[in-house]
Amino acid sequence: MAVHTRLAAVALIALMALGSLLLWLGVPVAWIYLASQLVESSQPSMGPYVMVLVGIPVTMVVVGKLLSKLNRVYGQVTHTTPEVRVRAPWHKSMRDGRDSGHPRTVLDVVMVLSVSLALTCFGVWFLLFAEGGGI
Repeated sequence: MAVHTRLAAVALIALMALGSLLLWLGVPVAWIYLASQLVESSQPSMGPYVMVLVGIPVTMVVVGKLLSKLNRVYGQVTHTTPEVRVRAPWHKSMRDGRDSGHPRTVLDVVMVLSVSLALTCFGVWFLLFAEGGGI
């Protein structure tokens, strides 16, 4: 594989990683912040709640579609199907050594890692910084 192809592949993986973090952390925080800036009282009407409840999933779908497009571009740049073989432990039978038959894409691996990071960040926030939460 040529150097420029490798650099492009690494850049696409980095973009997928950033997009995944944006999906799990950036989108919800941005919508909640936006709603908080639109409310002037401590007892808001239903509007900001509906805005957040609709805005977050719609924005997540858009970001997910963009991540899927990046995954396809990765496959085109590397001239491969955009998959890596990672055996998820919960897909492995204790009696069976065969492959699960479900190839993992680069995006699958990036998403699992980003969800793990997002859950870790949430746990740290909840235990150390949330008012009234934690220990």
